[in-house]
Amino acid sequence: MKDEYFQEQGLEVFLDKLRPQGRLELFANTQLECSVPDLAEFYANWNGTNAVVISEVNGKKLKFNAKDLGAILGVPAEGFDVYVWEDKTVLGTARLLQLTQTLSQQTRLKPPQSVKKGVMTSLHQLLF
Repeated sequence: MKDEYFQEQGLEVFLDKLRPQGRLELFANTQLECSVPDLAEFYANWNGTNAVVISEVNGKKLKFNAKDLGAILGVPAEGFDVYVWEDKTVLGTARLLQLTQTLSQQTRLKPPQSVKKGVMTSLHQLLF
């Protein structure tokens, strides 16, 4: 990963957020390898319930939560499960509408709704 590329793309904010969280090394480590067939099998068998991910790859059953995954990857995971599974209605309708309008880049939206990743700005997609 080259910091200069992200700065050229206007994504230095993303790097600035990763550094204090201790996640920049994981994101920047190009030595980590990923088996595409294994990843496809993982997602094909994936099931998520109560903040726990369950899957199977090459006959091995996998079961983990955000805390477990943080320990495996060596990155901080505190609060991640709350962020992902949190009931967003506690923000209130006005704040949800504002977030929906910002993320979808559609200021004329009236009811809050989910936003597909493909319509987000590149920075929002990367953070997502």
